[in-house]
Amino acid sequence: MKRFFLATALCACASLATAEEPVIYTTDESFDDVVFGLENAILDEGLVIDSVSHTGDMLERTKADVGGEVTIFTKADIYSFCSAALSRKVMEIDPMNVQFCPYDIFVAQQPGGQVMIGYRPFPAGEMQEVQLLLDGIARAAIGME
Repeated sequence: MKRFFLATALCACASLATAEEPVIYTTDESFDDVVFGLENAILDEGLVIDSVSHTGDMLERTKADVGGEVTIFTKADIYSFCSAALSRKVMEIDPMNVQFCPYDIFVAQQPGGQVMIGYRPFPAGEMQEVQLLLDGIARAAIGME
């Protein structure tokens, strides 16, 4: 019985946790120009792009299959990459920082809207160094250096 109450309490606490808002920058640049800037900014840091998820294409391609009627994004891609040195540094401090790797930056545009570039914020502590890296890359991609 004691375990049941503990599990219930843990579930209640977990359900109260809310995700932080993403860090987002908007620009009047075209989607393709922002993507080009992002790719270059990642490479300029000496990093390798692990993958690009074409989330906007997937959502549009599957819209009818799942009963959707709205075009959410005209384009939306998510770039995944990692820094071996920085990842090692933060994981030596706390091995559970593995949950944050690889790092992602998204570029998206909603119909009729500006292009957005952003990322999920990281928790306080050692992961703030990763957040500074992502912020610098996102800002460089749109010329906000």
